[in-house]
Amino acid sequence: MKKGRGFRKEMILWWCMLLLSLLGTDNKWVRGQFDSNGFISIDCGLSENDSYIDEHTKLSYISDAQFIDTGLNHNISKEYTPSLSRQYLTVRSFNSGARNCYSLKSLVLGSKYLIRATFLYGNYDGLNQFAMFDLYLGVNFWKTVNISDAVTPIIAEVITVAPADYVQVCLANTGGGTPFISSLDLRPLKDTLYLLANSTQSLSLVKRLNAGPTNTTIIRYPDDLHDRLWEPWSNEPYWSELTTTSDVSHILTDQFEAPSIVFQTAATPVNSSVLQFDWAPSPLDKSPSYWWALHFCETQLLGKNQSRWFNITVDGLMWYAEPYSPSYLRADEIFGKYGLQLPYYNVSLVATGNSTLPPLLNAFELFIVLPVANLPTDGGDVSAINAIKEKYQIKKNWVGDPCAPETYIWDGLNCSYTGSPRIIALNLASNGLMGDFPSLFSELKALQSLNLSDNNLTGSIPDALSLLASLTLLDLTGNNLNGTIPDGLLRKSQAGKLTLRVGDNPNLCSNSTACTPNEQKKDNGSIRVIAIIVPVIVVVLLVALALLLCMLKNKKGTGREQYSSFSKAGLKDDLIQLENRQFTYTELAAITNEFTRILGKGGFGTVYHGTLEDGTQVAVKVRSESSSQGTRDFLGEAEILAKVHHKFLVSMIGYCKEESCVALVFEYISRGTLQEHLQGPTGFSAPLTWRQRVRIAKESAQGLEYLHKGCSRPLIHRDVKTNNILLNEKLEAKIADFGLSKAINSDQTHVTTCVVGTAGYFDPEYCMTSQLTEKSDVYSFGIVLLELITGQKALISASGQEAEKTNIVYWVRQRLAKGNIESIVDARMKGEYDANSVWKVTDLALKCTMPLGSQRPMMPEVVAQLKECMESEVTCDINYHSSQNSSIGTTRNGYYTGYSINGDTRS
Repeated sequence: MKKGRGFRKEMILWWCMLLLSLLGTDNKWVRGQFDSNGFISIDCGLSENDSYIDEHTKLSYISDAQFIDTGLNHNISKEYTPSLSRQYLTVRSFNSGARNCYSLKSLVLGSKYLIRATFLYGNYDGLNQFAMFDLYLGVNFWKTVNISDAVTPIIAEVITVAPADYVQVCLANTGGGTPFISSLDLRPLKDTLYLLANSTQSLSLVKRLNAGPTNTTIIRYPDDLHDRLWEPWSNEPYWSELTTTSDVSHILTDQFEAPSIVFQTAATPVNSSVLQFDWAPSPLDKSPSYWWALHFCETQLLGKNQSRWFNITVDGLMWYAEPYSPSYLRADEIFGKYGLQLPYYNVSLVATGNSTLPPLLNAFELFIVLPVANLPTDGGDVSAINAIKEKYQIKKNWVGDPCAPETYIWDGLNCSYTGSPRIIALNLASNGLMGDFPSLFSELKALQSLNLSDNNLTGSIPDALSLLASLTLLDLTGNNLNGTIPDGLLRKSQAGKLTLRVGDNPNLCSNSTACTPNEQKKDNGSIRVIAIIVPVIVVVLLVALALLLCMLKNKKGTGREQYSSFSKAGLKDDLIQLENRQFTYTELAAITNEFTRILGKGGFGTVYHGTLEDGTQVAVKVRSESSSQGTRDFLGEAEILAKVHHKFLVSMIGYCKEESCVALVFEYISRGTLQEHLQGPTGFSAPLTWRQRVRIAKESAQGLEYLHKGCSRPLIHRDVKTNNILLNEKLEAKIADFGLSKAINSDQTHVTTCVVGTAGYFDPEYCMTSQLTEKSDVYSFGIVLLELITGQKALISASGQEAEKTNIVYWVRQRLAKGNIESIVDARMKGEYDANSVWKVTDLALKCTMPLGSQRPMMPEVVAQLKECMESEVTCDINYHSSQNSSIGTTRNGYYTGYSINGDTRS
């Protein structure tokens, strides 16, 4: 009987499990995001409501439809499908919007998570066009994704602490191609793991390597309960493998919990007492600070006369203070942060003199430390604006954080950035809003301006708006509101504390006694509307009259030049006034011969050649609708160029600001960009001589010096590069493209802002701290100097491999280690230069590109040194080799056998 009852219970349990397996898979993802492990596993581009079990990990993957409402689903090309895991067979791409975000919800505030995103192109769009775009974790930069072929998966992984009960993963279009994503995973971690990941910084994975593997399989779940990916790492014939099948124990305070299978294999050098490996920082890495962990476990039971002791050094300097000996079958780690910036990092495990065995290594993890520099928008504001978005089904670019980073602020919003960003202005005029007027808007507690005019809102005005202490403008013109205007709003309006606009709402009354169903109601309503509107009209007319008088007073030239002002969305309603000619679109079409001749293209749009009525040649820069440079930045460039005038800066002639066209008109610089002269096609122009290069450097430096020191408010260019230095017929240099420029007060040392610019020219200190200074331009100018010297690009492809690029700074430093200046000089100069002069400019360039801003010269000093080189090239005799050895801190002698994490095996 006992056996029979037990059998029936087992059968009932079996049937329950069967029903759950048949019915529960989809339902559990409807109820929540997590599987039974607490994992979220998303196959991006998978059809909505579709799901499957991965054949290798046995983890459940679901569609991304419930996590994002933008983008398009695609299948990769069939030619790649047979050899790929299922997660790579579909992608979601984002052809529109500067930023698109996934929202992973129901997290625990302050808890730690591993988030992994994967990208495999697979020619999903049939265009065979690769892409580069940025990845953000919430409001903070995570990683630049660089797709360089169709079949190599790019894996981005970060360990972070949840700043709220949700986290957003955002793909940002930086003008390098259409962003896309293959899969997105989230794995909860214990708070005791990876302690350096906290509320102030995250850890972005560079590599996680399993040394001395017995096969080429990646170790992950279920062997690793946290589903980390451990890549196989061998270096035959220079390393051999040590293995054991015995269980490995962990210490109680282990903050890694690496799986035992990783510790059961190890690498050890062959016929050597040193195990070495190195890596070079990627030019795309925007933080120079690394954190790594070396995993050790002795796999062999040593005899009485055997010992394994070794020192750990980085670039020849002791990194671990004392000799180390791994314990038998016991997992251990040595880890730490390394902030010294080097051209490449060499880690060496060196056997001590009394050790009978060479060193060993079981695994290695390398991370970039990412500061959590940007704060998200205030939580209350986020909840309120998302509720408004949901109620009125607002699309626009309303994805991700509303205010941060400032580059991706939502259309129609202005925010304050003291502490956590707050929404201070909301403009939804003429947005087709329909339905009642809820009190949701009153939840935006810092709101100063609310414009809901020309919609189809109904119902009464919420009295709660009266409680918004900072509200100074409320525009409800042109709706179908009814009832009475709340007394609190009327009192604030009458006291001059609130500009209240309620015209063209025929059923709206100023107080309850006036709301009567007769003709008097209409008359009284009209009187009240007139009472409100007339003073506004009077003020507008007075302002217009003042502007007209100002224009007549300052009118110059032929009469075609005039002051013209226009408001820019998102610029806190300031008016820009430009003393330049304002062109119409029709005029631009005539000037450019219907936009026929293209001079260049960029993220902003296209530059066309044109000719004015008097024969003056011009360049017309037209912003495209898909431009990564917003109207605010584009017109900001116009405002800057209207104020700065210098021989070595490009001059602006005029602008066009129409609904269908935004454009700037510049003086035409006939000889193109400096980049074209240095790296353009053969035959583009005669190679620049050394004297021409020094003069171009001096003139460019003088232009930057003027921006930094000659303006009433110092200007930081933020995008100094050879492509933004133009050459005229006399090969004189002129700095161009001020769309990213930032003005600072003369008493400020820096301004905190989101990091923008061009890869290869980024100031590493600015990237790490988001603190922009004049020294950021100095760093970029140092890169320009190195390009002038070498003829190389800012990012140099290693061994011709486009996927592996080295920053020109590291490239130059490595070659100068032998003291041979000829090894870096542009061969197109055919040796016609003075070596001492080249040494001096090279030394100046390397000073400009020092890691810390405090180590770099100011632009006046740069100008002075370049003038000296122009005056007398033969007086520059700098012993660069010895100075560089002392600055790096160590000298490499001879050869070594080691392994490069970047894939370059040295022997």
